[in-house]
Amino acid sequence: MPGEAQRSSAIRFIVCLGVVSFFADMTYEGSRGILGPFLQGLGASAAQVGLIAGGGEMVGAGLRYFSGRFADRTRGYWAITIAGYAVNVVAVPALAFAGNWQAAALLVIVERTGKALRGPARDVLLSEATAEVGHGWGFGLHAAMDQAGAVIGPLLAALAVSRRHRFGPAFLWLAIPAVLTMVSLLIARQVYPGRGAAPAPATTEPLPRVFWWYAGAAALLAAGFADFPLLAFHFQKTGAVPGASIPLLYSGAMAVNGIGALVFGKLYDRVGVAALVAGIVLSVWALPLGFLAGASGAIASAILWGLGMGAQDGCLRAGIAGVVSMDKRGNAFGSLQGLFGIAWFAGSAVMGALYGRSLAAMVAFGVVLQLAAAVLFFTLRRPLEAARVR
Repeated sequence: MPGEAQRSSAIRFIVCLGVVSFFADMTYEGSRGILGPFLQGLGASAAQVGLIAGGGEMVGAGLRYFSGRFADRTRGYWAITIAGYAVNVVAVPALAFAGNWQAAALLVIVERTGKALRGPARDVLLSEATAEVGHGWGFGLHAAMDQAGAVIGPLLAALAVSRRHRFGPAFLWLAIPAVLTMVSLLIARQVYPGRGAAPAPATTEPLPRVFWWYAGAAALLAAGFADFPLLAFHFQKTGAVPGASIPLLYSGAMAVNGIGALVFGKLYDRVGVAALVAGIVLSVWALPLGFLAGASGAIASAILWGLGMGAQDGCLRAGIAGVVSMDKRGNAFGSLQGLFGIAWFAGSAVMGALYGRSLAAMVAFGVVLQLAAAVLFFTLRRPLEAARVR
């Protein structure tokens, strides 16, 4: 039963990369869950927090475009992936020694650069395996394991904060999962050396037109989706959530993210991009609840925020893998992630600026852009199906 054996091998490989992402997200999300209050303690304003959170995405966005094209051209998917994960080992623990918010901002950008370097190449490796089991379910499974680490990472950070009553030393604890990321990645490379060896060189044909419409809708979604550090900043400032409990709240949001990725990914394989539209319609409520409803809305906001992230994790990459051939996927993933990151930066900067002027205006900005993205995704249902790679 070669087909069944191939499917089993694909699932094992997805799980292997899921273990890698489990430890990587323990590192990254552990730091992200305390980044807002940490920056506030270093003297950063709300606008500066928004710029730092979005700035890392913007810098990394440009690199994703180039790293994706470079990965397709060289077929060095494994080498690029390993180099990108190696950055985590240095950048995140080094935040413990940042003496001002400018130094912390630089390290955030370095960490985002590492993620940008590895992202397209790793997703190409994943997409080769997800083709055997369903792109939505495969990417959803990987995202669920990824988010399991995102649950534990903030808990580890919360434990460190509770012991020292300071945010800075918590980053040193995150060196442990950073090292385990590299160990598990090297093991996966040793066990599955044949993955990522594309049989043919990249063609000169451009990416399909529907891809760019899809990427444009994703950019609208990114621009209107509030980054968690800004939510955490608001919770800390207003006292809606005690400072030491913010990492716990973020951990809960990551748990919802993982479950949502599995559910929406499986749903994507059945109904297509309509699954992502449903996720957006639900998650858009995170903005008014988080910023306008006070303490009562904080928990609901975090749950809906995690649900929206799960829908993105389970559906966005699956949509690309469904309409772009293997030899162009590095370029496609890099281009999508690049546009997404630039839009995330622009949206974060606007939201950070609006935060100090009008919370209602900030919420309206995010809601309008997310709903516009949902409408555009919905109109792309048939074009995506018509362009599907068979």
